[in-house]
Amino acid sequence: MNIFQISEKIAQRPPFQMIEKVTELVPNESATGIKNVSVNEPYFMGHFPGTPIMPGVLICEACAQLCSLVIEKPAGDLEKNLYVLLKIDGFKFVKPVIPGDQLEITVNKTKGGGVIVGFDCVVKVNGNIHAKGSLTFTSIPKESLGK
Repeated sequence: MNIFQISEKIAQRPPFQMIEKVTELVPNESATGIKNVSVNEPYFMGHFPGTPIMPGVLICEACAQLCSLVIEKPAGDLEKNLYVLLKIDGFKFVKPVIPGDQLEITVNKTKGGGVIVGFDCVVKVNGNIHAKGSLTFTSIPKESLGK
């Protein structure tokens, strides 16, 4: 999937859209995607000046966006429900992510269907693990958001 195809399937948009390419997708099972880290991303101005490091929470967000492409939503579910991040578990940031890195993110579904779905996530740069952990999502009614 390219950036345009991804934009049709996830809710996030630039500058918060983190997945730029999907190289492998097995619906309801797994995916591998790419995030190119650019020095022009606005968070680098403050995290940290002179020594830019991608915030761990944004690495988790990139994983979450890739997970959202894997989750199979029942017909008609997109209009009524939204899958949101419920839990971040055991994430380890082994090496810093810096401008110029290309993140290869792999997510594998470990549990669920219905309202609870879990994934194991691995983030690599040049074949080396930089982060890994688990994410859990839940489905909530959009009407509960007060819209």
